[in-house]
Amino acid sequence: MRILLRYLIVIYKLSFYIYEMINLIKKMFKKFLLTSFLLLSSLITIYPSKKENTNFFDYCYSFEKIISRNIVEKSKNLSNNFRPLAKDITLFGTKKTKGNFANKIIDQYKNSKKLFIITFVPNQIYCLAGYWIEEVSPGKFESIFYKKTKQKINKYKNIKKEFDEFIKEINLEYKSIEKEINDFF
Repeated sequence: MRILLRYLIVIYKLSFYIYEMINLIKKMFKKFLLTSFLLLSSLITIYPSKKENTNFFDYCYSFEKIISRNIVEKSKNLSNNFRPLAKDITLFGTKKTKGNFANKIIDQYKNSKKLFIITFVPNQIYCLAGYWIEEVSPGKFESIFYKKTKQKINKYKNIKKEFDEFIKEINLEYKSIEKEINDFF
C-alpha cells in the first residue's frame, strides 16, 4: 500500500511538472507568435518603401513604381535599344504623379461601389496590398488594366459602328429625298 501511495505521489508531482511545462510552452509560443507577427508585419510595411526608395507610408507611390517597372520588364515587344528609354519615361511619369494616379483610381473604385467597408479602408492599405500582389505575381495589374482598357476600346468601337450605321441611314434617306426632289422637277 505504501508503495502504491508513493507512486501516486510521484505521478501527481510529475503531472504537476508536466502541467507547468505545458503552461511555460504556451507562454513561450504566444511570445514567439507575437514576435513573429511583429517582425512579419514590420517587414511587410517597411519593405516597399525601402525597395522603391520612397517615403515610409507612401505605398501608392511604391505601387505605381513597381507596376511601371514590371510593365517595362515584362513587355516582350520592346527592343533592347528602346527598353532603357521606356524605363526612363515610366520613371519620369511616376515621379510626376507620386502616387496620385493610384489614389485617383482607388477613389473612383470606392465611389462606384458605395459599400461602407470599401470606403472605410484607407487608400494606403489598398496600395500596400496591390504592391504585394504585384511583387508576388508580376504583371497582375497590367493584365487587369489591359482587360479594362480593351473593354473600353471595344465599347467605343461599338458606339462608332452604331454611329456609322446611323450616318449611312441618314445618307440613304437624304439620297432618297434628293432623288424624289429631282424626279419631281
